[in-house]
Formats: sequence, structure tokens, C-alpha cells
Amino acid sequence: MTSPAILGACTLALLASAAALAGPERIAWPEGYAERFVLYNMVDRPDRGTVRFMYVDRASHDAARPGEPLPYGTVLIMEDHKARIEGDRPARDSDGRLVPAEEVTNVFLMQKEQGWGEAYPPELRNGDWDYAWFLPDGSRKADAKFEGCFSCHLNREGERDFTFTFAKYVLDGKPRH
Repeated sequence: MTSPAILGACTLALLASAAALAGPERIAWPEGYAERFVLYNMVDRPDRGTVRFMYVDRASHDAARPGEPLPYGTVLIMEDHKARIEGDRPARDSDGRLVPAEEVTNVFLMQKEQGWGEAYPPELRNGDWDYAWFLPDGSRKADAKFEGCFSCHLNREGERDFTFTFAKYVLDGKPRH
């Protein structure tokens, strides 16, 4: 028969190992995403001198329906590019949009997997989504903090499934690729 002390220690060890699995470490760098994923939006951030390229994995893109949760396995990517500079100002195209430089500065990932939300307290949880921050070479940003990701995405609960641009894209009637 197992003693209560041993059972308690085993339970604590299991809880600690589950908590260790939480966070950005469980999100893998998606090799070749710019070719394999769907580029569904580009967002100007003049306040940051940045153009954000928004990608989604193809299977999730094709499965997404307005007002429905995104499928488990969905990967959303926000790739930051510096805006091209002409003279002392950011360059703009004929529509007034920022012109992105080729240089990528950061790559942010948002991934949804069944049960991932259980690792977080209810006041922080974004369904079963988690976040990761990578540098352009695929290495993890060592000093990355994710509280802002969780707190910002909390207000997109419900039919937007904690997402901003992709939910809007789907609600607006995304084109099929």
C-alpha cells in the first residue's frame, strides 16, 4: 500500500512537471513558415516603425469558420519587419502604407493545443493558447515576457477565440487559398 506522504510527493512532482511544460518552450520554431503558411494580413505600426506580416498555418486557415473556435494545432505568426527609411522618414507606397524592409526583427507565435490553458491560472488563461517569441534566426528571445500577450488577448475571448487579426479576417469572409 502506498503511503499518503509518497502519494502527496508524487502528486506534487507531477504538478511541478506539468507547470514546467507551460510556456513558450512547448512551441517549436516553424521552419519554412513564410513558404508553407498563408500570409493573410500586413499591419502597419508607424508608432514602432514596423510592418507586421501575419501568417496562419494552411490547415487552420482552411478550417476556420466565422464565430467558431479555431482548431487545435492552429499556429498564428506575427513577423515584424522594419519599415524602409527614405531620407529621415519611413517610406510609404502609393496607398500611404509603410514599405517593409526585408529585415525581420522579431517573430511572435501563438499556438493552440488541447489542455495548454490548464497550466495557467484562470485570470490569465487564454483558452488553450500559448505564446512564444523568437529572433529571426529561430532562437528564442532569452528575456521575453508574455504577461502582455495574455492580458491583451483576454479581451478577444468568445467568437474571436482570443485572436485579433485572424478572427477579423475570418469574420470578414477570408478568401480561399
